[in-house]
Amino acid sequence: MLVKRSGSDRFFALFPLAAVLLVSVLGRASCAEKSAGLYWFLPDGMRADIGGKTVFELAEEGKLPNIRKMMENGSYGYSVPVYPSHTPVNFATLMTGCYPELHGVTDGQMRMEGYGLAKPSISGFSSTAKKIPPAWKIFEDAGRTVAVVSVPGSTPPELSSGITIRGRWGSWGSDFWAVNYEASRGAKPSAGNSTRLFFMGPQLTQQVRTAPAEGWKNAPASYSPPLETELTAYGTTVYAYIYDSADDKKENYSGVLFSWDKSSVIADLDKPGSWSGWVPVTLKWGTDSLDSSLKVSLIRIKPSGEMTARLLFDPMNRTTVDPSDAAAGMKTALGPMVDFPDNWPAQLNNYPEEKATFFSEAMMAMDWHKSLVPFMYSTLKPDIFIQDTYTPNQMLESRWWLPYVDKKSSRYAAATPEQHASASADLEELYKRLDAVLGEAIKNAPKNSLIVLSSDHGIEPLNRYVMLNNLFASEGLLKFSTDPVTGIPAIDWAATKVAHLKMIGIYLRPDNLAGKWKRGSGPEYEALREKVKASLLNLRDGGNAPIEQVVKWEDAGELRMPKDRVPDLLLVMKPGYTLTEEMSAGLPVFRDAVEGGYKQALLAAKNPDLWTPFIVMGPGVKKGYRLKSNISAADQLPTLLKLTGVPVPAYMQGKVINEILEK
Repeated sequence: MLVKRSGSDRFFALFPLAAVLLVSVLGRASCAEKSAGLYWFLPDGMRADIGGKTVFELAEEGKLPNIRKMMENGSYGYSVPVYPSHTPVNFATLMTGCYPELHGVTDGQMRMEGYGLAKPSISGFSSTAKKIPPAWKIFEDAGRTVAVVSVPGSTPPELSSGITIRGRWGSWGSDFWAVNYEASRGAKPSAGNSTRLFFMGPQLTQQVRTAPAEGWKNAPASYSPPLETELTAYGTTVYAYIYDSADDKKENYSGVLFSWDKSSVIADLDKPGSWSGWVPVTLKWGTDSLDSSLKVSLIRIKPSGEMTARLLFDPMNRTTVDPSDAAAGMKTALGPMVDFPDNWPAQLNNYPEEKATFFSEAMMAMDWHKSLVPFMYSTLKPDIFIQDTYTPNQMLESRWWLPYVDKKSSRYAAATPEQHASASADLEELYKRLDAVLGEAIKNAPKNSLIVLSSDHGIEPLNRYVMLNNLFASEGLLKFSTDPVTGIPAIDWAATKVAHLKMIGIYLRPDNLAGKWKRGSGPEYEALREKVKASLLNLRDGGNAPIEQVVKWEDAGELRMPKDRVPDLLLVMKPGYTLTEEMSAGLPVFRDAVEGGYKQALLAAKNPDLWTPFIVMGPGVKKGYRLKSNISAADQLPTLLKLTGVPVPAYMQGKVINEILEK
């Protein structure tokens, strides 16, 4: 049996010569030698095609050699995500083999009866949201050593042994998110909720003032009066010295020196998109002090001295790794972790210069995840290794790439041939980096291992935002005010009868939505609900209807959603349109999207943009076999359990894909 240990009894770090290796002292299950192991790579948002070519076509052309090897030596086809095609819902489906009606995850931020609507009562990204045990617990209970890396729904950690590395918004660990700073001489209003993590968390873009530089030592000469500003986050401050290096008799600021103390130098940057090296720093999370590292990027600088900079922080520390004592050895062996390019919502989405910073950060993330694979197999030697990276989702949702490769984007026709070619080349490079991660797994995983590639969802081009709260405000059903300083709107719940919240739904009551929410009933409730439903279905953007379906909560089973965890009305959107909670003066209902892609509140079965590749290679799998039809995301785990010799629980709704099994 597996020997379960905790703390430093489970892991310890060795410091020989130039390398640091994390060494597992976990007991190993005897059954692990007899059954297939598993490497399961699930890059978030890995759409099955880019630029009109599928992943399989790119592989056959030789551009993705490791995926080609998996196709030749395994089985492959398309997997279809479940409604609402959102990350936490589909990861819960992939990791439980069940649909939302059973596993209970319906959105990123869920509201429950008995709680106020102003804040979510459950996070779909938390492990506590699932009603069904996930894959890592099933494998661990079967005696396997498990590693889970960057997987939504994996934190707080559920493993008793093995290792969990940084989940996603799971209300666990001191996750240090990158921060952008827009510096200018005058104050600017905040962009509101869109500058906050997940629209509700810490501020991800900060407006800071510049002032005449004072007290600097060893700073570069400046032919215009030098300026300074402070970049503060997580209890640390970086000072920025903005200077003019051109003796041209006019204001022409061109460089920024970054320092801890106006004397020592972190970096002297004068090229947009350039980065400093990593430098050590101590960060604060509440009352805790944690050792970390940061990297500075100069995103842009204007002749007037306005500049935008970015502080990128290492998110790996003793609070984001379990067991915690594994973090130090991993950090030394692999360097600082880069895991989530840009932020969510996107912050590198406003100025053309941000594209270079975004792309370089994305490639850093891919390089880190590639280096992790051989490290894990040489140290922990997991039987089951489940790895995610958010990089594809972030690139394909941003404004810089998908609109120039997908003809369904409203921006495609106006783009130049050079823009089409550049975007295609960048996305091909991303997919080559994903292929390289798989290459490391093929080289380093034990010979009896299954190698699997899949994803939670693809990405649909985004053209227009639908601002339903503005619609409800114009109809007198919702009231809000906007903070003049922060720009953040707030709903007056006592004066509001109808509100759209998060990705998929409408909450309503004929009296008001203040206090603890309880689902309404009776003639007044039904009348209001029918009125809102009709208004939504009759909504038009020009001649286009953005909403495809409006489903009542008691009919949630039509979408395989649980009745107890959905709003009063569930919405299905037409491709090209997505919902936002944002409210604004003038109450516009539609606006052009800045972002280039999305996936929420869509039906995936008839939308190939949301399909993902599914490829499995290893013992018991047919070689060179193409699936005759698409599978569901729920079918993947039962199939992998079958292939690894672990019993498939009777409650699982997904089906074993017998079609790919060798007889």
